[in-house]
Amino acid sequence: SAIIGMAAGAALTGLRPVAELMFMDFFGVCYDALYNQAAKFRYMFGGKARTPLVVRGMIGAGFSAAAQHSQSPYNVFAAVPGLKVVAPSNAYDAKGLLIQAIRDDDPVVFCEHKTLYDLKGEVPDEPYTIPFGIANYTREGTDVTVIALSAMVNAANAAADKLATEGISVEVVDPRTVSPLDEEGILESVAATGRVVIVDESAARCGFGHDVAALIATKAFGSLKAPIELVTPPHTPVPFSPVLEQAWLPNAARIEAAVRKVVTA
Repeated sequence: SAIIGMAAGAALTGLRPVAELMFMDFFGVCYDALYNQAAKFRYMFGGKARTPLVVRGMIGAGFSAAAQHSQSPYNVFAAVPGLKVVAPSNAYDAKGLLIQAIRDDDPVVFCEHKTLYDLKGEVPDEPYTIPFGIANYTREGTDVTVIALSAMVNAANAAADKLATEGISVEVVDPRTVSPLDEEGILESVAATGRVVIVDESAARCGFGHDVAALIATKAFGSLKAPIELVTPPHTPVPFSPVLEQAWLPNAARIEAAVRKVVTA
């Protein structure tokens, strides 16, 4: 709590602090500093105050770190007006989005999935930014839109590779940022394919996936050729047992099954 409180205060003085709490599971301890303070300053002071603050933290299961070190609560922070929430899925995006976050004048929660730290990719040496609220189409397709975030993008791409051998063309959309959300980009893909699978590690209820499903149902219902499918963990804490944890996590096989379901609906 002291770390985030000091960072928020430093941001008000004109600095651009980057705070890191390692596990995002522990953000509950400093929630007031983000929810009631940093996220509200610009609005409460009529736009005269700025809080250019970045808070980094690890998210995600996959290392048998148990229930208190494996959560993905990006949905919790995306529900807070005034906070921007970022969740990159690859090395290139991680650098570009982090630089953008540091240069942004609002507080940003930067979600880093622990299973992606060893992921390699081409990253330019020079600085560059990736604008918030612009989704990345990691794979183009015509039959089904799969919307996935962070580490789930890799699972979606793997599923798309397998489904391609069955003649099913999958488009994978990576929103990159939970808030702001690229609604236009998502709806454009849905209009083109008419079938949607949303993959979300955050929560089985009130999660990011449900928010996106509500967006599609209200703004693109006429484009749908089948009901929206969600692939999420069960509504339980993350298990410690490696076997149970893998059963708990969304994976490529579950994504494949969901895609086949909407294609044959």
